[in-house]
Amino acid sequence: MDDIFATFPELETERLLLREIRQEDAPAILEIFADEEVTRYYDLYPYHSLEEAQELIDFFAESFEVERQIRWGIARKEDNRLIGTCGYVVLWEHRGEIGFELARPYWGQGIMAEALDAIIAFGFERLGLNRIEALVMVENARSAALLRKLGFTQEGILREHDFFKGRFHDMRCFALLRREYQGSRRPDERIRP
Repeated sequence: MDDIFATFPELETERLLLREIRQEDAPAILEIFADEEVTRYYDLYPYHSLEEAQELIDFFAESFEVERQIRWGIARKEDNRLIGTCGYVVLWEHRGEIGFELARPYWGQGIMAEALDAIIAFGFERLGLNRIEALVMVENARSAALLRKLGFTQEGILREHDFFKGRFHDMRCFALLRREYQGSRRPDERIRP
């Protein structure tokens, strides 16, 4: 994985650029994370200031530098405007956990499926992962459906696994294995919008 972290890896899909999140993206990050519906199933409260967005961008950059995570900004090709983020929130040897969020005006358009398909391929093909995991609050039906569409299997429910927003939360544990991914489609085949 060492050479992967030498420079930030940019990815491209049919409609999207997955790129490094920069300080000039802070207003877009604030807009995304200020939406209570976007952060509803998140381990943070909605943002209220540009400073909070700037701190999150710094956190993403620092986590990449220490090879702990890769968080891409999801930008539209047409104008390079940031509309969400996705990535590996934790990387272990041969295993990664993904996380994602998208600005509400772009929900239901296949954008997140397109972005996650690209980072899943990156995880198996470039990072050498064997297993990609996702933890989703039990109530978050949209994210669960998206993960199933991408081939993930729900392995169970982790009872009171996380504590945030003042209480414990049950989390659905989803996973996709390299052999399942390779068996389900050709390496050049991607989810289409």
